[in-house]
Amino acid sequence: MAEKKDNSELFAFDDAVRTELESGILCGTDEAGRGPLAGDVYAAAVILKKGVTIDGINDSKKLTEKKRNQLFDEIKEKSEAWCIATASVEEIEDINILNAAMLAMRRAVEGLGIKPELVMADGNKCPDIPDTEVRSVIKGDALSASIAAASVLAKVARDRYMAEMAEKYPEYAFEKHKGYGTKLHYQKIDECGPSEIHRMSFLKKYYDKKRSG
Repeated sequence: MAEKKDNSELFAFDDAVRTELESGILCGTDEAGRGPLAGDVYAAAVILKKGVTIDGINDSKKLTEKKRNQLFDEIKEKSEAWCIATASVEEIEDINILNAAMLAMRRAVEGLGIKPELVMADGNKCPDIPDTEVRSVIKGDALSASIAAASVLAKVARDRYMAEMAEKYPEYAFEKHKGYGTKLHYQKIDECGPSEIHRMSFLKKYYDKKRSG
């Protein structure tokens, strides 16, 4: 079994990559919300200040909600630049969720106000960002501090958005499942029908199964 990367190794990973760059301007980007049945997909891009450390930063999925919220402001304070962007439910339905996630990442990077020399994107797919080198990093949110920082910003921002949607559509209990396909969520869809923020392409198999059953 591979040894678990500790927090310092995430920053050392980024430092090693920066040595390859002329400017040293390195950006991490990640998305949140590809899997849910409802809501926009979110992405964040982060350029951390050189030499900073952020205790406890890691892949957002490995952190508690309380810890993610604590890190959210610290990451912004310790960044040269950061940006959170989205792609809408309509865009998800129009170009599919993968392309919409890539679009949100591109928007996040382009919204930084600083042009990075290199963008590291979590996963095995890269957003197309004109005139910018983009590198995919599989499980990057557990390897790179910059990508982990982006994963936290994207996750917290999306969770807060779903809390707002819970106030707008209280009948779906979005505050509990954040739009993911839980038993409770499907129960609420059965009771109320889909809302205008549900991704109907994600519900197609569910409805097909119900009709055939």
